[in-house]
Amino acid sequence: MITRASATSLALSVTMLVTLAAMTASAQGPVEVTDADGSEVVIDDASRVATFGGVVTEIAYALGAQDQVVAIDASSYFPPEALAEKPVLGYYRALAAEPVLASDPTLIIGSEEAGPPDVLAELRDAGITILLMPDQDTVEGARQLIGAIGQALGRDEAAEDVVATLDSDIAAAEELVGQATSTPRVLFILRPPGAPSLVAGADTAAGQMIALAGGENVYPDLEGYIPMTPESIAEVAPDVILTTEDSLEQFGGLEALLDEPGVGQTPAAADDRVVAMEDLYLLGFGPRTGQAIADLARLLHPELAP
Repeated sequence: MITRASATSLALSVTMLVTLAAMTASAQGPVEVTDADGSEVVIDDASRVATFGGVVTEIAYALGAQDQVVAIDASSYFPPEALAEKPVLGYYRALAAEPVLASDPTLIIGSEEAGPPDVLAELRDAGITILLMPDQDTVEGARQLIGAIGQALGRDEAAEDVVATLDSDIAAAEELVGQATSTPRVLFILRPPGAPSLVAGADTAAGQMIALAGGENVYPDLEGYIPMTPESIAEVAPDVILTTEDSLEQFGGLEALLDEPGVGQTPAAADDRVVAMEDLYLLGFGPRTGQAIADLARLLHPELAP
């Protein structure tokens, strides 16, 4: 029988083990990690880490390093407990120095798009080590990012386990996509807050996901994201329109999206084939990418639906 005293002792033991793991991860001595610019960043202390970028935070949690994380940014909404547990220091592209300094991090790990540069310079001048990681919208990029963050946080073995799970999920997704008998032509639409609607080229995260899920991007020769025009939407005539949940909200819902000039005249609209997925899950290229490919494949190919 578990008594109140034994339960308290067990809880204290668990707390001590978690604390010891965080201390061990930060006490392994300096490590060098290559940043987005190809420079070697020396990390002496990873005991108090601010993670700026949704994928960075997701990876830190997947590695079991949540007790090393002292603050996150507003794009870090997976896992949900990150937003519930940690101070949110604004959006990673529009940081302010004061809140970051107040969280007293020994290390910042962020996307290469974190900034602005003058704020990062101020944080470096304050003695904070900053590691900015490249945004690589590929499966191999996800593997490299997990490995690099694992190295920075002193969790190399955990990183190997996370990559192994990712590879298993990717293999399962590839097997699923191989069973598809259709090749839908897919248009991805992104609606950033306060900005025009954009469509995605093949070299984007959206373009990569469409290809991995067995779809055909209607803009195979387009580079990056460009503003959407009614004429081009009607011309490419997509079978499926893919978007993110945040973009759909920015439009004002499904009906509002279908009311956009050109969109309502597409085969996708006529066949009610508009697909919305959670932003970070679809575009994040991290630990859950294999699962996201499989889920997208089922949405693009009706024959694969369970």
